Order: sequence, then structure tokens, then C-alpha cells
Amino acid sequence: MVIEPEFSRLIPLSEIGVGAVERQIRANTEELAALAKRFELPSIEKLEAKLAVRRDGEAILVEGGMAASVTQSCVITGDPVAAGIDEPMLIRFVREPEYAPDSEIELETEDCDSMFHDGKTIDLGEAAAQSLLLALNPFPRGPNAETFMKEAGVKDESEAGPFGALAALKDKLGKS
Repeated sequence: MVIEPEFSRLIPLSEIGVGAVERQIRANTEELAALAKRFELPSIEKLEAKLAVRRDGEAILVEGGMAASVTQSCVITGDPVAAGIDEPMLIRFVREPEYAPDSEIELETEDCDSMFHDGKTIDLGEAAAQSLLLALNPFPRGPNAETFMKEAGVKDESEAGPFGALAALKDKLGKS
């Protein structure tokens, strides 16, 4: 299944020569809303990146930074949690390998920060969007999360471990 990127900023490979090509990209309101839907976020208020693109042998190296403002949902209460993200980006675009649909692809450690290109263009917008997704807090907690958990009877880390059990036993013995 091919997904059409909501925030696409293509650069033809023919524009990338010996020196670095500088690009500043910014998602518009419609692109932000579409990305929020794809990433299952209440909203994305800002996504922008300042990038330098250069050749690195057969690969294309994209280096710079990405900044975003997002609203996530608290994993405990569901309340909105605002987050500012300011992350460096270093992505290596390599030509998409040809393989049979049922074959396996082995990735090396250096492949983990790589994206594929089609031999004609690279997509800086999708690179920034994927960098944003990786930078999100996987377990955002709002200011009311601890209170909500205590009211629900959930113990915090200091109460739940073996020392918490000893402290509870000590309290129980002290009350006798």
C-alpha cells in the first residue's frame, strides 16, 4: 500500500550537485491537520525544518533541524498535552532496492537512519514528518495524571516495589 505524503516537498536529484543545497520547509494548515490525523494526534500546530542537502557518493545526505509544536493526549487522562519539539535531523537517502514482494531485507546499523528515493527525487517534507513522529513522547502525561492515578488506587513507583511493600508492612506494624 502506497501512502501519499500529506506534507511533500520534493527535490529533484538533478538539483543536487557538488555543494550543499539549502532548504527551509514549513507545513501549511491543511498539511498539519492531515499529519495530525495520520499520527493520531489532537493537533499539530507547527512543523518546519531547515535543511542542507548534499551528495554523499551514491546517497543523498540531509542534515539540519526540525521544529514542531504538537498536542498529544495524556496516556492516563486523555487530557491535551502540549509539546515543543526541536530535533536535529540527519537522514541518508538511498535508492530503493529492487526485491521480490516475498523476500526479506536485512538492514545494517547504518541503514536505520536511511530513507529510500526513487532515483528521481527525495521528499524533505516526508523526512521531516517521519522525524517528528520519532521525536514524539510515546507516553505523554498531563498535569493531572498523578492525581488521577492516586484516586484510582494505582500505586506510584516508590509504593509498588519491594521497598514499598516493606514500608507498608512497617506502617501496619506501627499501628498495632
